[in-house]
Amino acid sequence: MRFKQFTSVSVSMLAIIFATTAHAQNTDQDANAPAPDSQAESPTNEIVVTGLRQSLEKAAAIKREAPQVVDSIVAEDIGKFPDPTTAAALQRVPGIQVQVGTNNEITNVRIRGLDDILTTLNGREIFSATGRGFAQQDIPAVALSRVDVIKSSTADLIEGGIAGLIDLQLNRPFNFKEPTIVATARGNYSSNTEKLNPQMGLLLADRWDTGIGEIGALINASYAYFDYYRPTTFVGERRSYAASPFNLPGVLGPLNFGAISNVGHYSRPQVNGSLQWQASSNLQVYADALFAGYRAKEAYIYQATPFFNPETQISNVVIDPNECINARVALNGNSNPTAAQIVAGQFTNQTLCNLESATFTNVRLNSSTQAHKYSADNYMGAVGFKFDNGATKVDFDLGYQKSIAHNELIVVDTGKRITVNLDTNVDNGGVVIEPGNPAAIADGYALRNGFNQTFERSDGQLWQARLDATHDLGGSLGFLDKIQAGVRFADRKALFQSVLSNKGAPGGDLATPVAGNLPDNFLALKPGISRANNGAKGLAPDPDFLLSDEGLEILRALYGLPAGRPNYAPDRRFDAHERTYAGYVQLAYEFDLSGPVTVDGLIGVRPTYTEREIAGAGLVNGVAVPISAKSTDTNVLPNASARIQFGGGLQARVTYAKAIRRPEFSALNPGLTYTLSTNPNIINGGSAGNPDLKPQMSDSYDATFEYYFGPSYLQVAAFYRSIKNRVVSQAQLETIDGQVYNISRPRNIGEAELKGVEVGGQTFFDFLPGALSGLGAFGNFTYIDSQIKGSDPLAGYPLFQVSKYNFNAGLLYEHNGLSGRLVYTYRSRYYDVDASALGAVRETLNPSRVNDPTYRPTSLAYVRPAGRLDFSLGYDLNENLRVDVGGTNILRSKYKSYYDNSWEVLDYRDDDSSYTIGLRARF
Repeated sequence: MRFKQFTSVSVSMLAIIFATTAHAQNTDQDANAPAPDSQAESPTNEIVVTGLRQSLEKAAAIKREAPQVVDSIVAEDIGKFPDPTTAAALQRVPGIQVQVGTNNEITNVRIRGLDDILTTLNGREIFSATGRGFAQQDIPAVALSRVDVIKSSTADLIEGGIAGLIDLQLNRPFNFKEPTIVATARGNYSSNTEKLNPQMGLLLADRWDTGIGEIGALINASYAYFDYYRPTTFVGERRSYAASPFNLPGVLGPLNFGAISNVGHYSRPQVNGSLQWQASSNLQVYADALFAGYRAKEAYIYQATPFFNPETQISNVVIDPNECINARVALNGNSNPTAAQIVAGQFTNQTLCNLESATFTNVRLNSSTQAHKYSADNYMGAVGFKFDNGATKVDFDLGYQKSIAHNELIVVDTGKRITVNLDTNVDNGGVVIEPGNPAAIADGYALRNGFNQTFERSDGQLWQARLDATHDLGGSLGFLDKIQAGVRFADRKALFQSVLSNKGAPGGDLATPVAGNLPDNFLALKPGISRANNGAKGLAPDPDFLLSDEGLEILRALYGLPAGRPNYAPDRRFDAHERTYAGYVQLAYEFDLSGPVTVDGLIGVRPTYTEREIAGAGLVNGVAVPISAKSTDTNVLPNASARIQFGGGLQARVTYAKAIRRPEFSALNPGLTYTLSTNPNIINGGSAGNPDLKPQMSDSYDATFEYYFGPSYLQVAAFYRSIKNRVVSQAQLETIDGQVYNISRPRNIGEAELKGVEVGGQTFFDFLPGALSGLGAFGNFTYIDSQIKGSDPLAGYPLFQVSKYNFNAGLLYEHNGLSGRLVYTYRSRYYDVDASALGAVRETLNPSRVNDPTYRPTSLAYVRPAGRLDFSLGYDLNENLRVDVGGTNILRSKYKSYYDNSWEVLDYRDDDSSYTIGLRARF
């Protein structure tokens, strides 16, 4: 359906609304009612929520009255949002799952296991760079007044999130009756870095009566800086040791062992401002602006020991006869056979048992540094108005966003021959000892593998405009309460440019010594890791040297590469342009069913039309050939909901909505790019897009049963999602120009299913005597059963990164100026890597298909269950000053993963614990 066909319906509906406003009467709008698409608050909406208890009560009130299935977080007061970032705050919302990023920051927010989330900022779509999603951690919590997690869609909400929608709401000047100054200062201490870092914020707001109406202004600025260190050890993918160089039949051992010092620092500057003008009693005009930045300098410093070298010898071998698999192994090799090898009969069936420990002699140490420099800038500006004459409300908003990201990655490998004592599984992680700590001795280091330099730039921009109208029918049409209609236009552009230049080590592996060819400051001691050589430090290429202009020119000359930064490569580029047209009509109804029982709800439809074109390039005989593709999609997204109120705080909901998620621009890129690896232990890699990808579609059903009593509530919710055209990316071996590459391509997998139950509630123990009356408790539990359907290779498996169980349990306290909380968050296992295309041997689960080349057993990396304990405690020194302390992950929970079987351990990451002390002043 074209835009002109359905916008005529919406415009006609708007005309009817305006025509019926003659006898409208003013009605007060509840300041607490959720309005994720609202662009401004009325002048009477002063923030009065000041305490922890009040914030939870307000969140419960929002949940109770919302037209959708909603969970909210409300700031206790300006500058008192209890977490450093939005992502960190969201982890305690029912149904939310998160991960700890490489920089120890909470990232990757998921609603009921899915990351296909549309994020809005004060009702406007917001994104990061060339993606469709938004990194929630890019907005500091001190800038927020409220966050709504909307799990069931309605027609008035912007489409694009099959998981749901998260609306971030910033403060505006009319939220305050008096001139307001709020200053916050906080020190954040990291247990891993043993450093104290600053975080600060300042908010200024005021409003004035003038001859042209009341005018309000607000500006809010914040800055945070963090040093971080996240040590990781890993045991590589498993191979058969039956062939050379070990010649040990029946042994299943790792390809390598590695210790990674992930170290660096990042900062987040942020400024937002708002102007509001109450031009008349029924007309408000506003302008909003936001800048949110991210700056990072970090390094992944590897000290890996690849074992499959011709000269490597093994001794002191210990295997576990109770940890064995039956596997296909390539003939005269150690890896999983390819389909061609299976057809040719070039494989054997082997029974392999897990290597527990061994000594490896004459191992080629790989001391490598991946030095990153990253920056991101998000700019958003908007203007609009709100017209409200009582029965009729009209909102108009015009917004523009620009998002720019730069990434620089420099990689250099060095090494020497050493001896390694390896234990593959100590407390679900590997441990290695290098006798004499040769990695810390500069003598003997030489260049190996190669030198890689990558430069990337991502540019995204969006113009968006929307017009929304609501008319209160005032009972003129019986049970129909309100009618809503609106239109939206979005014009999105995305440009990605990149270059990867790599060159093997001069003269070959370990042929060129570091000494005499590179300056003394090329190597530097990296931080130690407790599970690698008892925490002793080792030498590696210095990240500061690699990122410096002088250092880069020295390396380019040594490796025989041209001087200067290389130009962006045409085969590593895509340029996308997408226009989306949407309209909606929605009816709100309400009627008495029987006695105190009432029913209300929404019925609506949102038609959308999208047209896009994307240009890229593919390599043909090493030459970039331009490729472009055009596509359109038309979708009609209906919704219906009912809320049944039984009286006495008891109510139930049922909802249905169809939602859409359009493919990422990078996934639609028609180009193909690939690179020869300079490391023999890393397979040649590449990626390609798929311009024929279809949008993901979801039919979503929700049902809740809720009971509110005083400030407390209990809820049980059931949900079901049937997702069509789910997009996944998986790598497969492909031969290009005689070379084998591991090419990752996205595809639609047909259908996936997700269903589950949420249980949650909160209460306060007011009946307890004295100071104990300040106690309270809250908790929520989510069960998710997900499954990939159809004939896909992953059919029968759960969805990527979806945990089956997730819960939060917490204690609260607030009395006489003292407030605090203690919260435990738990997440059950999930898989976060599909390693099926790698060379790891894996168990033949179906022996009858051992000779079938189409039978490809999967290999997945699972993350073990884990929980985190956080606390915060604050005290009001007086009405203007508050001091607080807090801690996250105070029990030092760790990330641990494994391949397929729990004894095939993979990563062991020492997640950070952090402690904070802060002071807040409000005047």
